[in-house]
Amino acid sequence: MSTKQKRFIPADGLAGLKQNFTKDALSGFLVFLLAMPLSLGIAKASGFPMIFGLVTAIVGGVVVSFIMGSRLSIKGPAAGLIVIASGSVIAMGDGEIGWHLALGVVVVASLLQILFGVFKLGKLADFFPSAAIHGMLAAIGIIIMTKQLHLVLGINPSELKGKEPLELLGMLPSSIMHENAHLAEIGLACLLIMILMSFVKHEKIKKIPAPLIVLAVAIPLGFALHIKTDGEIAGFALVKIGSISEAFKNGLINVDFSGITTHTGIFIQYVILYSLIGSLESLLTAKAVDGMDPFKRKTDYDKDLIGVGIGNTICGILGGLPMISEVARSSANIGYGARTRWANFFHGLFLLIAVLVGVQFIEMIPNVALAAMLIFVGFRLAHPKQILHTLYIGREQLIVFLVTILITISTDLLMGVGSGILLELIINLVNGASLKNTFKTNITLVEEGENYTLNVKDDLVFSNLLGFKKKFQAIPQGKYITINVSEANIVDHSSIVTMNGLVEEYKDGGGKVLVLGFENHRQLSKDPTSTRILKLS
Repeated sequence: MSTKQKRFIPADGLAGLKQNFTKDALSGFLVFLLAMPLSLGIAKASGFPMIFGLVTAIVGGVVVSFIMGSRLSIKGPAAGLIVIASGSVIAMGDGEIGWHLALGVVVVASLLQILFGVFKLGKLADFFPSAAIHGMLAAIGIIIMTKQLHLVLGINPSELKGKEPLELLGMLPSSIMHENAHLAEIGLACLLIMILMSFVKHEKIKKIPAPLIVLAVAIPLGFALHIKTDGEIAGFALVKIGSISEAFKNGLINVDFSGITTHTGIFIQYVILYSLIGSLESLLTAKAVDGMDPFKRKTDYDKDLIGVGIGNTICGILGGLPMISEVARSSANIGYGARTRWANFFHGLFLLIAVLVGVQFIEMIPNVALAAMLIFVGFRLAHPKQILHTLYIGREQLIVFLVTILITISTDLLMGVGSGILLELIINLVNGASLKNTFKTNITLVEEGENYTLNVKDDLVFSNLLGFKKKFQAIPQGKYITINVSEANIVDHSSIVTMNGLVEEYKDGGGKVLVLGFENHRQLSKDPTSTRILKLS
């Protein structure tokens, strides 16, 4: 590959549309095939009218593409917010009333999200320890599966209303005994397809969206088994979204803000959850997408938060779910060869066309097919490999990971994440961190011509990491940096992961970085990112 090819960066804006039309349009179409059933399933699982899952994805593509800070991320509803969305609807009264009131929460949280970006708080994603974040995502995956496992067997959704995750797990043997044979056959076949497609290695076959194959099998099976005319299941067997005109029969505004006064405590709780967890998930995805971008472009995280916040404000007013930068669709977008933000736009445009002219086809989809897709998404979030990987990083990280999962499942997301953060703080204190340095770094920056030295003393842990990051990012590009940690009492896992990312990014920009002093520390595990503690002299 020539030097010129290596340096090629796709144009943005209208020039990018003209330059990359074929690649972005094709990728947008393939992502649309992936996004349509997932958006429907996420909306259904969240307690929102199903068509509004598509509305969110349409806004995320057609509107947010022009204001987002990333180039290749796909904006839309995400499985990671199902627990918060469904919880807010139920807490606000359930059904249509709960949905309208939950939209008020979405709008207020979205305005906060915009403020996060305006005040450049995208960097706060680094405050959350890695084990707590992964524990939160795993807990979300488990909660998703606890309900969808019943639905994939053809159990009537009305039998599951108001049940907590642990109750749903206890009900599973009964659901297996009382499955609906025809629906379970379709659902389990769809789940098997999702699993088998995850093992496919052939490059061309891998490019076929697994949900597309699921629909190609589920719809004919539904006709063959006559589920539409089966009196016992006809009411819930197939997707029912209605037309776009029905969705907005009372006008374009569906939001109701009266929950601010009638459910004040609940309203505040879910505003916090939507704004913090939604922003965090979106930022983490944007960072992951940057790592996959073949052109090494970097997301403007604050601008991206503003874009997502504006999109969420529009969705909340219209009736849609909150959106984030969604990781599965974004990684698929890159795999399909997308080059610019226009791929996200095209994915939204194709969804809009489907809503306008393809409702009859959409309503042929069995609900068990959507449940199968969500089970697979939930399993990926809570994959057993996460436990082994976390254990390899360090036993203390596994404790934080598992405690976050258990408390999230037994209480809620806010308590779960909060407990993970608190436990990580306690573990760092036990491992030698100083209480006075919990949120304060002791770092000096020495400049000598082209050489910069960052001397890290005392503690470098997730809770004071922002000070280190600020000093590092203030160094001009193309210099020679030495990071000296020889006098640091403790450098925790989250700090090492972030430091590695900063180093790689700086090297990509033409600079050089040398890290010194870790030979003075002992590792808590063999993993290169494990916590380091200063050896006693």
